[in-house]
Amino acid sequence: MARIYATSADYQEFTGQAPPSDIDALLAKASRFLEANVFRLCWYEVDADGYPSNATVRQAFREATCAQSEWFDEIGDSTGAAAAGWGSVSLGSAQLSRSVTNVSGNASPARDIAPAVGDVLGSADLTCDIFQLGAVVTW
Repeated sequence: MARIYATSADYQEFTGQAPPSDIDALLAKASRFLEANVFRLCWYEVDADGYPSNATVRQAFREATCAQSEWFDEIGDSTGAAAAGWGSVSLGSAQLSRSVTNVSGNASPARDIAPAVGDVLGSADLTCDIFQLGAVVTW
């Protein structure tokens, strides 16, 4: 079962804005994205469901998820699909171009970690005894 680290009420509290109509999908995508690209590379203790057991760490994950969801909403693309494909497009006098080597969307801003995620996870409240950003441990 996928973990979702924030709710629409959390999003509204974090951003101070009414959540977009697709907020549940954005929060789910942001949770999966951050688990795959950030959280799994960190050290923190978890509860039986796999969520951070420390309340401060759990709050940071909640805020990071809201920040990533806000990023997805602002750029209008949570999958990277908008950045895939076309080389150049003309419509009247407007011309757009993009490298055709990016066929997968991996270079899209939708595949970037939102800058505010780093701000949240860099908080002084996340002391090294409860959270270590980028700590990879092998047993």
